[in-house]
Amino acid sequence: MDSPRRHHRYYDLILTAFVVVLLCSNFIGAGKAAVIDLPYFGAVPFGGGILFFPIAYFFGDILTEVYGYAYDRRAVWAGFAALAFAAIMAQVVIALPVAPGDYMANYQHGLETVFGNSWRIALASMFSFWCGSLVNSYVLAKMKIWTQGRALWMRTIGSTAVGEMVDSSFFYMLAFYGIWPTHEIIQVALAQYILKTSWEILATPLTYLVVNYLKRKENEDFYDIHTNFTPFRVKV
Repeated sequence: MDSPRRHHRYYDLILTAFVVVLLCSNFIGAGKAAVIDLPYFGAVPFGGGILFFPIAYFFGDILTEVYGYAYDRRAVWAGFAALAFAAIMAQVVIALPVAPGDYMANYQHGLETVFGNSWRIALASMFSFWCGSLVNSYVLAKMKIWTQGRALWMRTIGSTAVGEMVDSSFFYMLAFYGIWPTHEIIQVALAQYILKTSWEILATPLTYLVVNYLKRKENEDFYDIHTNFTPFRVKV
């Protein structure tokens, strides 16, 4: 029989923040291809959601490092459910009959432009994020055991690099193939991977601060030695 785990003071807050970041980065920013001018590289396209989506991986690293793989897996499933509900809600709202008037006609057009592809974005996001996040958590949990809890920076950066590679390999191709030119999809996916991994490197000092704070306050530093790593469960 699995041993019961105690209640944690901050887990619910982190889980909520995790889901909010996931929803906003995927529905507000993912559909826009922006561009930035970089020295030596020129104009580099990237998805707007990249500015905020890495925060979800930041939270995932914290959850795995402090509470363990099972708690992060539950958060990933919560985010999965939230994305599914948001996609269904968007399609229902778009399908509702439009009230008469120019304002509502323009408003409907705006909704269809922004959220009309939301079902495809949501499916691509759910699949790629589910795969990438669980891979990220698994790699971090295993590396924590291998390093005996040392070199947090190596675990967070290494696991994010692997997880983001899986995520970036799926998302933009599944979400925008046939909508964006293929060469632009590849450019955006590569830029997304490089920028999101770089974001994790820059966030390392903050990761140390948050992880150390939570470990002290929660009196928790979990090692996934006997963890069941199946992704198809939410039990902790």
